[in-house]
Amino acid sequence: MKIRDRVKELRRVRAGDLQPHPKNWRTHSRHQQDVWRGVLSELGMAGALLVRELPDGQLQLLDGHLRAQSNPSATVPVLVLDLDDREAEKLLLTYDPLGALAGVDDTRLADLLGRAETDAEAVREMLGHLGRQISEESLVPEPPEIEIKPSYQVVVEVDGEEQQREVYERLHGDGYRCRVLTL
Repeated sequence: MKIRDRVKELRRVRAGDLQPHPKNWRTHSRHQQDVWRGVLSELGMAGALLVRELPDGQLQLLDGHLRAQSNPSATVPVLVLDLDDREAEKLLLTYDPLGALAGVDDTRLADLLGRAETDAEAVREMLGHLGRQISEESLVPEPPEIEIKPSYQVVVEVDGEEQQREVYERLHGDGYRCRVLTL
């Protein structure tokens, strides 16, 4: 399968100059906005927004609406994509849901959460929520595999304690490892 490279270029533009896509279906809660500000203040801008260039030269947002809205005067990195209207709508529809399909390695997540530090309350709440999604069973290490060697035994049922002692002494005298059991 040949995969087309749809990224035309990386630009740095004023966030307020980007045009939101009119069919953007994602909404951003107050909590998400607080988390975003917390991450932004601790890490800075660590990703590019996705845009496409319209016929009039304006850049239309496809991904990153919250990032653009949160600080319109900031200069942000954007990847300019070569997408037509239908492809842009498909990207709007699939980009975030595709990421949400990823699974979770509970052990690695627990390790990262155990080392994470943040001063932002909203980020701390989000990480706490993430930690509660890890099942306690997954935190218990798998027991090591134990090789069980075959053991061949004979159980002899007798009529009483005296006969039990006689059979034990006879078999023990013949060199067998014996145990006396009373059930």
